[in-house]
Amino acid sequence: MDTNHDRLLLEEEVFQIVGFAIEVPNTLGHGIVEKPYENALVVEIGLRKIPFRQQPAFDVLYKGQQVDLIAFDIIIIDTKVIDKITDHERGLMLNYLRITHLRVGVILNFKHRKLEWERLVL
Repeated sequence: MDTNHDRLLLEEEVFQIVGFAIEVPNTLGHGIVEKPYENALVVEIGLRKIPFRQQPAFDVLYKGQQVDLIAFDIIIIDTKVIDKITDHERGLMLNYLRITHLRVGVILNFKHRKLEWERLVL
């Protein structure tokens, strides 16, 4: 019997990302611009010796898109400081996933005291 049929794709990796993302605003506070959060995530990822690429370039056929961060070489992380995650951010993430041929993305919103995050799968 397959007991893993309900397991999420890259579940453990996503939970690790969210876990150390929660630490970032505990140190930096919430509501500042996005780049310091992205850079702090890079430090957290590096401390855990997780492979990553920051601001990697991808060939896009039309209107260039820029991906913020890729962790574990397979999960896109997009940092935001916005009122709330909307369909606009979800659409951007789905485009990033299509462009990179990756399957899992995590949107992290550092605007409020409590981290808001969403996991998207293509």
